[in-house]
Amino acid sequence: MDDLETRELRYFVAVAEELHFGRAAVRLGIAQPPLSRAIGRLERRLGVRLLDRDRRGVALTDAGRVLLREAGTALDAVAAAARRTRRAGDPERPLVLATKAGASHELLQRLLGALASDPGAAPVEVLLCEVGEQAGLLRDGRADVALMHRPYDDLAGFDTEDLCVEGQVAILPAAHPLAARDRLTLADVQHVPDLPIARWPRLDGTYPDGPGPEVRTQSQLAQLVALGRTLLVIPASSRAWQWPEHVAVPVADAPEVTTVIAWPSASRSREVAALVRAAAALHHPGGDQGTGPDGPADAGAGRRPPPGS
Repeated sequence: MDDLETRELRYFVAVAEELHFGRAAVRLGIAQPPLSRAIGRLERRLGVRLLDRDRRGVALTDAGRVLLREAGTALDAVAAAARRTRRAGDPERPLVLATKAGASHELLQRLLGALASDPGAAPVEVLLCEVGEQAGLLRDGRADVALMHRPYDDLAGFDTEDLCVEGQVAILPAAHPLAARDRLTLADVQHVPDLPIARWPRLDGTYPDGPGPEVRTQSQLAQLVALGRTLLVIPASSRAWQWPEHVAVPVADAPEVTTVIAWPSASRSREVAALVRAAAALHHPGGDQGTGPDGPADAGAGRRPPPGS
């Protein structure tokens, strides 16, 4: 069987997401008949039916659902390869470091300060994003490295180096009685009748059940807390975005969170390796961080940084 082409994968993804040939054709900027013929040729080449078509519309078959998932991964990889290749050809390009807005603020300041004092360090552009977006930015090539948090972020396919471990705090409206406490437990905040805990999307985009509001952005969440509509439990360092109307109270039994620096496991960039070594040095001050292109030795659960090439 011939290899699949990126063009036909894009065609299929458009139809699979729209579940309508007409809308998919408009989205792709082509006429509907050639789109229908292209999908038909793809099905014949694969030897499976990808879509069920009837008067009621279009539906994915089991095989179609598999191809939709795999096609998305393949197209992301192609886009990432193009972005990384273009950036590698630009000697003046900065490294792009993705991080959640407001998260690991002090650590990020220390890292940028260390890089600024090193005349040989590559320039770094900080790309601020919302919760859970770093993995996508690394996979599609828009970012070279990212600050992420175990166990909450998706680290599949990345190498990592542990940077710090911290506890968590509850962010509460300042006027709420719980805000006057010196310390809380998960039981204290789990079922507060007038202040349901906010719900973030899982890695697959779905939300856990519960009475709390569904949130996607930190600005949305900050305002809901200030209005007395919700609370949340987050890593202590993420309180950098805390408003005057908020109070942060330590949650004694909340799981510890590990901040890591992550990069694609296939990376062979010397600049990325140097950035990872600089970040690891903040975690192991004065320690042996290695002198060769392989960077620091393994540290705890961290992984070895990429070798330069």
